[in-house]
Amino acid sequence: MSAPEARPIRLGLLQYGVGRPADVAAFARALEARLEEGRAGADLLVLPEYACVELGAGLVGGEATDEATELAAMVAAAPAILEAMRDAARRLGVWLLPGTLPMRRADGAVVNRAPLIAPDGRMAVQDKRAMTRFESERWGVTRGEDPKVFDTPWGRIGISVCYDVEFPKHVRVQVQQGAWLILAPSCTDTLAGFNRVRIGAQARAMENQCYVAIAPTVGLAPWSAALDVNRGHAAVFGPVDRGFPEDGVLARGALDQPGWVFCTLDPARLDAVRRDGQVLNHRDWPAAPFARPTPAVFA
Repeated sequence: MSAPEARPIRLGLLQYGVGRPADVAAFARALEARLEEGRAGADLLVLPEYACVELGAGLVGGEATDEATELAAMVAAAPAILEAMRDAARRLGVWLLPGTLPMRRADGAVVNRAPLIAPDGRMAVQDKRAMTRFESERWGVTRGEDPKVFDTPWGRIGISVCYDVEFPKHVRVQVQQGAWLILAPSCTDTLAGFNRVRIGAQARAMENQCYVAIAPTVGLAPWSAALDVNRGHAAVFGPVDRGFPEDGVLARGALDQPGWVFCTLDPARLDAVRRDGQVLNHRDWPAAPFARPTPAVFA
């Protein structure tokens, strides 16, 4: 199927200050209030990976607990949380990527799932494919499905969750299928972790001559076993070439501060740089794997 026509889009990226909702109803009210703040300024609202896990402590009694207990409570409540996300999108009439939530698959495995929700409540999902050590070794979250692409009113986009954006092939297959914008919701507890996501996102934007947007959780939440420390800022990256900033950074928020960051993206700018950039990274991506290197001979 061919990709729908790409059109300019205005993104709203939330630097999500981790809160302490007592139950799903309180989370739903807080979510709608945050989205109300952002919807006037954007076509599509993007929240961070695992933002809803702020609810974990409330689900287990309101006190800090261990990671496994918190995760089990989140997985049990995931259907209700997802429905709250869909209700918010419907009530406010917004396109919404509400971050990710841990959900149990039919085979019993827990995956990290990112739903993209339309204003009428319809949705499609992208699972996180590459697991961090925390997810696989301590949390028991399992690798999800391969990359997908999503047809929207602004054309075809992709979602590469946090660690996924650090791997070129995850984004590349989405771009090859017509995605001109990649959304990368993230959750990192150190600046080193955040910078890995940031650098990966910038590299993917450069090598594919596409747009990549990141949105993190921020702030301290000692009541949460999983979201106790959160570092980062939202940003949008584009090609490092003609017609773009010299560092490729189109928008960025203040480090570790809650709030919305907005940016308008025009796919025509990508067409121009892919056609007549100083370099043509998108075109020049190797079509086949390199042969195995052989030792060079000094003479």
